[in-house]
Amino acid sequence: MVLQLASFKDSTSRLHSLIHLFSGKRILIIGDIVADEYLIGKPTRIAREAPVLILELHEERIIPGGATNVAVNSSTLGAEVFLAGVIGDDASGRQLQRKLTEMHMHQDGLVIDRKRPTSTKTRIMAGSPQIVQQHIVRIDRVDRSEVCEQSKQNIIRYIEQVLPTIDAVVLSDYENGVISPKIIEKCLPLARSLNKVVVVDSHGSLFRFQGVTALTPNQPEAELTLGMTIKTEADLEEAGRQLLERSHAQGVLITRGSEGMSLFEVGKTPIHIPIHPLQNASEIVDTNGAGDTVAATFTLALTAGASMAEAAYIANAAAALVVRRLGCASNSLEELMHVIV
Repeated sequence: MVLQLASFKDSTSRLHSLIHLFSGKRILIIGDIVADEYLIGKPTRIAREAPVLILELHEERIIPGGATNVAVNSSTLGAEVFLAGVIGDDASGRQLQRKLTEMHMHQDGLVIDRKRPTSTKTRIMAGSPQIVQQHIVRIDRVDRSEVCEQSKQNIIRYIEQVLPTIDAVVLSDYENGVISPKIIEKCLPLARSLNKVVVVDSHGSLFRFQGVTALTPNQPEAELTLGMTIKTEADLEEAGRQLLERSHAQGVLITRGSEGMSLFEVGKTPIHIPIHPLQNASEIVDTNGAGDTVAATFTLALTAGASMAEAAYIANAAAALVVRRLGCASNSLEELMHVIV
């Protein structure tokens, strides 16, 4: 079966109406809190003691990553965000808290664990205002063990408290210890009983998440879960079919980089959404966090009443915008509507 190409040429006004409805949606985001640190320096010369670049540091910045990037993307699109996760009692955690406070996010579900550092990914960049920045190396400071029992209990209590009042849940799993079997076992049945939209963006096995609204893996994540390599359209169709059948999800949206996105729904013909015209290779600055943007935008569109195909189309446009910026980036409602034409 050939994947059908999605077409929304005559649907601009409907898509704009859906995007307008993002404002005020209440989204609960549960997952791994990550501080994305950027150290940017101007390359000056080669070191004498080793064949490495010397960078003169001229900029340091910390950007919300992981689940906090999903939260930022949801917030800038007008959602009221409730965040649940774990940070350390450290500088990275405090900087993230300040940024989230500035965006008026609900942080009562954010647990501070004094024995566990905030997950931090440090990217060393070479460049300057006059030079295109190049990514030299990334250093991860991450504890991948499950968070402690007390942290789990605090998160579960928060989920039970706020879930009846929200419109959708996003589980953002970077395999850093928050999305444990216990969290999944408590969250998913309750969300189903309340008929909530649940979207899962996971770097690990997708079959841990049974009966959700949608899974949003990228192609390598889908391949990892299934233990297969996707080389042909037939492989892709088989992957989508297996993910649907074995996870009992209502939909699976596989993001495929320069190949666009492919959407699989129960009882429907799979569709393919090509890469957005904005997203040509020469203008891609940083793909970091694009999957978070897709998860956030796709979820908001579903809560606004979009079909999965419409939600995927809107999310595809949102991803095309953020990859043109350095670091985990986000879009405004106005920017998103501008590229939906």
